[in-house]
Amino acid sequence: MAATLFPAQSEAMLTGYLLLRPEEMALLIATASTGNILGSVLNWGLGRFFREQAGRFFKSDSKSVTRAQAWYQRWGWWSLLASWVPIIGDPLTLIAGLMREPFWRFLLVVSVAKTGRYLVLAWIVKASL
Repeated sequence: MAATLFPAQSEAMLTGYLLLRPEEMALLIATASTGNILGSVLNWGLGRFFREQAGRFFKSDSKSVTRAQAWYQRWGWWSLLASWVPIIGDPLTLIAGLMREPFWRFLLVVSVAKTGRYLVLAWIVKASL
């Protein structure tokens, strides 16, 4: 749930489990990463769905859409490296779906970003023990 647009703090949960069961660090990181990545995939899918359904609900100015697509093609997938950042990261994954980011690249970049965050968090927790 933490990687969807609903607020939740997966870092606090992971920290608690790492303190309780430090011997299971690899499993805890893998579980947290998988759940967070799947939440981001849900956001990407919602973005794709909304993009496909947009024409049914409102008319879009093709010039605006073209401009937004050009911007995303220039900066878009790099912005997914910030998908781990609280508050802005999860909407980025929705926008990636809206802008038709290829799933393979989306999944690769988001996986690196989200797993990297948990690896750093685990390292900090381990160093504090």
